[in-house]
Amino acid sequence: MGKIFYVFGKSSTGKDTIYRNLMENKALRLRPIVPYTTRPVRAGETPGVEYHFTDEAELAVMEAAGKVIELRAYETVHGIWKYFTADGEHVDLAHYHYAMIGVLDSFLAIRKYYGEDRVVPIYIEVEDGERLQRALDRERSQEKPRYAELCRRFLADSNDFAEEKLLKAGIRQRFENRELFVCIGEITTYILEQMEM
Repeated sequence: MGKIFYVFGKSSTGKDTIYRNLMENKALRLRPIVPYTTRPVRAGETPGVEYHFTDEAELAVMEAAGKVIELRAYETVHGIWKYFTADGEHVDLAHYHYAMIGVLDSFLAIRKYYGEDRVVPIYIEVEDGERLQRALDRERSQEKPRYAELCRRFLADSNDFAEEKLLKAGIRQRFENRELFVCIGEITTYILEQMEM
């Protein structure tokens, strides 16, 4: 039986880099489930890799067709940005394992849709001061830094990933990303163990 390994955590925990490394690991043989967003592409992102970048019109068509599994809207300093997962790609859990990346609310919706026994949480943590520094460094590298949005996102994470929400969701296994490749090694071992169960 295939599983979906769902990588998530607060902003700037390194989850994108960890996800990319897991997807490149030939031993894991993971297939991607790529979410959608209406936000602009960031420097270094590739459409169809981190996200399918779309607009409100395409989202409306997918919603009308009943293909949207979960949808989140965030009021940002640049307007409303939406993130969603759609059942537009073929997911064959009878034969393959998958991975995807997102946030707690999305994880809960995906787990409800595919089943608790099929969706495995991979929750990444980083100390808040380190996370803030990483976020600032990343934003400085953008062509047009969005510092106000960085602050909004950082503060929203306190609510979105509140400890009581994590416990209610049954998130007990956590991976501390102090040293990237140590963390990736721990997650890889965990995924291989879960694949055998």
